[in-house]
Amino acid sequence: MKNHNYCLILAGGVGSRLWPMSRKSYPKQFIDIFGTGRSLLQETYERFARFIEPENIYISTHADYLPYVYEQLPQVDDVHILEEPLHRGTLASVAWGTVVIKKADPQANIVVSPADQLILNEPRFQEDVRQALHFVSEGERLTVMGIRPSRPETGYGYIQMGDESPVENCTRVKTFTEKPELPYAEAFMRDGGFLWNTGILLFNVDAMLHTLYMLVPAYQLEIPKMMADAESADPKFLPEFFNVLPMLSVDLGIMEKSDNVYVYECHFGWADLGNWNTIGTCRSTDEDGNLLLNTKAQLSNCSGNIIRLPGNHTAIVDGLQNFVIVEEGDVLMICPKERTDIMRRMMTEAQTQRGIE
Repeated sequence: MKNHNYCLILAGGVGSRLWPMSRKSYPKQFIDIFGTGRSLLQETYERFARFIEPENIYISTHADYLPYVYEQLPQVDDVHILEEPLHRGTLASVAWGTVVIKKADPQANIVVSPADQLILNEPRFQEDVRQALHFVSEGERLTVMGIRPSRPETGYGYIQMGDESPVENCTRVKTFTEKPELPYAEAFMRDGGFLWNTGILLFNVDAMLHTLYMLVPAYQLEIPKMMADAESADPKFLPEFFNVLPMLSVDLGIMEKSDNVYVYECHFGWADLGNWNTIGTCRSTDEDGNLLLNTKAQLSNCSGNIIRLPGNHTAIVDGLQNFVIVEEGDVLMICPKERTDIMRRMMTEAQTQRGIE
């Protein structure tokens, strides 16, 4: 009997919040951040291949990153790698992936996952994903996986739970809040009715296409073109419709507008490796709270720092607290850990004024 469960891994982002380690030319999903010998993309693929058939796993990436996907996932053939000619946000990636998978299996249920997440309890992860896939197979439901917050994290999105559904651990979504200020994050923690948004999305192909058609006007014209393009015999076809699609995320484009969105509360250890602060919370540190990412260092009177240098370099640091020290290529960044706004401004200035990627 055919298995109708599929996975779409989103691996086309530029990873700018982890600059300078993550560059537009070689973003974080292709990097071995923790020195495990596996990139984030490889770990994500292997995680899903343990319980979803490999022939049912697709990778969506920007055309510029295709050589990295081939190098890191040589077992994946052309048919299962979806190239995007332009960056148009996660909504375009999900829409194109949905159309291609629907062509392969009109009854498909899809789990969409970013390629840059840390999962700590894989058996529980498999169980939660299987249950959520079964839930979306039974009706026109868009479902996002949520995690109970362990701290008032301002770098994550939050989901407010609404009315309960007939399924345990699953409720309708009441509101979405993206990266709140600290007082709001603290209030969400006290309230108890909010979950972190993992960005892991599940749906049946017909439910997603219907929602796109109803809620995003641009897709009313483009979905039929997508369906025609998906019939192309060339697996490396670059869809021209990306040129006219709006730049939209899945959350902003449909999830915050639809009245048929659910959140499934999960119980696996999870972290989004989106910025330096969140990386600092998901790996063990030394007794002074310093995190060395595959880096040699001699530290004195230092605490709360995150340090990542090339393999042949050694950091010698004295008297520094709560800083990020990262060297990659032609850039050395030293910046207060909590000032991510400064990091982004420094990155923008380096790119525009000095031609640094």
